[in-house]
Amino acid sequence: MKFGGYNILSKTRVLINVFAIQRDPKIWDRPEEFISERLKDNQVDFKSLDIELILFGGGRRGCPGILFGVAIAKYVIANLLCWFDWKLPSSKVGKDLDMTEVNALTVFKKVPLELVAIPYSS
Repeated sequence: MKFGGYNILSKTRVLINVFAIQRDPKIWDRPEEFISERLKDNQVDFKSLDIELILFGGGRRGCPGILFGVAIAKYVIANLLCWFDWKLPSSKVGKDLDMTEVNALTVFKKVPLELVAIPYSS
């Protein structure tokens, strides 16, 4: 098979760099920054075959629990936002929030996010 100008032999294992796809500057404006608004009215759907955002895999090998996972995540976040007010600890107030990432097998924040949950009272 020929793909992208390369000859790929039969039975060759091909690994897809999902990290690079999701941070492609040709597709995303400021790809290294988390900008939640970019997903609000975007036509890219993580449940379809759009490879720009491939959170749960794709095709036949896509995650069978995607709908359940998304529903549970929305439920948990909605409850956390509904029942708590959130603020930074007093030691972090007035400082910029460090969103630096560390690349390993998975990507995680270099400096853990610290928040104080305050029970919501109307």
